[in-house]
Amino acid sequence: MKIVSTNRKARFNYQISETYEAGIALKGNEVKSLRTRSCSIEEGFARIEGEEVFLYNMHIPEFEKSSYFKTEPKRVRKLLLNKKEIKKLLGLISQRGFTLVPLKVYFNDRGMAKVEIALAKGKHLVDKRRKIKEEMVKKEMKRELKKFR
Repeated sequence: MKIVSTNRKARFNYQISETYEAGIALKGNEVKSLRTRSCSIEEGFARIEGEEVFLYNMHIPEFEKSSYFKTEPKRVRKLLLNKKEIKKLLGLISQRGFTLVPLKVYFNDRGMAKVEIALAKGKHLVDKRRKIKEEMVKKEMKRELKKFR
């Protein structure tokens, strides 16, 4: 598995409950651009429209050597999921206030571009502060333990 891009902010800003693997409908020059590991999904999110899932704000820059098949860097891209998965996601999003967030973009063993999307719920500011405080305490404990070794 060759990871192209990860969304590091997602695990900090959202509480993730489930993850799904989805294919992306890309054009040729977008695939070439992804292979050079140039992609950004920090601001990305997914929406269900009808019976299809679309990924918004995923930035794939133009491939430099492409001739006349140029695409917009932030165009809407279709995600490829099973109907059962889409119906399940639609039910959860509409009832409980979840959102779909991309976690990482990668190429699988067969060379297909995939996106790992997560069913996530936004964290409150208090939760974020608590997590930062816990991390600081862990770092301090490690420092103190190193002194006694």
